[in-house]
Amino acid sequence: MSFTSEVKDELSRVVSTKSCCPKAELAALIRVEGTLHITGMERFRLELATETAPVARKAIKLMHGLYGLKTELTVRRSVLHKTNNYLITAPAQSSLVDALTDLGVLDEEHGLAYGVPARLVRRDCCAISYLRGAFLGGGFVADPHGDFHFELTAESQALADDLVRLMHRFGIEARVTRRRGLYAVYLKGAEPIVTFLALVGAHRALLRTEDVRIIKGMRNDVNRLVNAETANLQKSAEAAMSQIEDIRNLAESRGLEGLPPALRDLAALRLEHPDVSLRELGELADPPLSKSAVYHRIRRIEELAARQRAKDLDDGGDGREGNTGKQPEG
Repeated sequence: MSFTSEVKDELSRVVSTKSCCPKAELAALIRVEGTLHITGMERFRLELATETAPVARKAIKLMHGLYGLKTELTVRRSVLHKTNNYLITAPAQSSLVDALTDLGVLDEEHGLAYGVPARLVRRDCCAISYLRGAFLGGGFVADPHGDFHFELTAESQALADDLVRLMHRFGIEARVTRRRGLYAVYLKGAEPIVTFLALVGAHRALLRTEDVRIIKGMRNDVNRLVNAETANLQKSAEAAMSQIEDIRNLAESRGLEGLPPALRDLAALRLEHPDVSLRELGELADPPLSKSAVYHRIRRIEELAARQRAKDLDDGGDGREGNTGKQPEG
């Protein structure tokens, strides 16, 4: 079972404590997932398709309980996806038009209405139920082990914009995009997804998402620390090699005996311990030195090495050192 199916299974079992909320939930479910067929003069047939059995049961229960609608259920097996498809049909009947009008699917003239009727979502509890029904009808949420992704399908710009406004009411930042002729209301990042799941009552899915998010955060923190430590070690190793090269150049050009005792001792210590950090180098000194003291002595050695290199270049820069200008005899 996909994570989306798990969330829909959990949400389909949420029972509204107020009598006003089931109507909003059914209205959203039909608006998003339903198909309305006109069979004659003001004769309609409603079809609602879903791949989730608990959603099918919830839709049938609401249609029977709220409006006494007669329904037919057809179950088909998808050979490609190896899942069941549930088709709920409410055939033409006298109470269907009144139900669709009350749910905001049809307007007062029995024409197709668009958007979310304000009267159905005036209360916050009903707005939450409408969002729950919209997810049951056309919601998708990716498994939190992968990338965080969430969207609700809407057949019109008006419905998509209204869903965005409903989410904004509860502090959830949502956006709209168009894809293959339909509109999708989507959320970016884990935080708004977690907020939505908590809002509509998907508490098990919320806890699972939070667990995965915490693990991901810890893994990212560890990776950042490891990368930072690796970079520091690389930087320290490169600095140590540069210091050793300066010390060896000084030893070859002028010898280390002429260095002040403090610099000479530190140079010898660095050659003896090429892999340690400046702090560790100071701890190996006798008497021990602070990291700052070691740093300043290393800087002094580097400056002497730089001056020595410059002097060596000046002395032999043109390759004619010792030339008197006389022509060779013979």
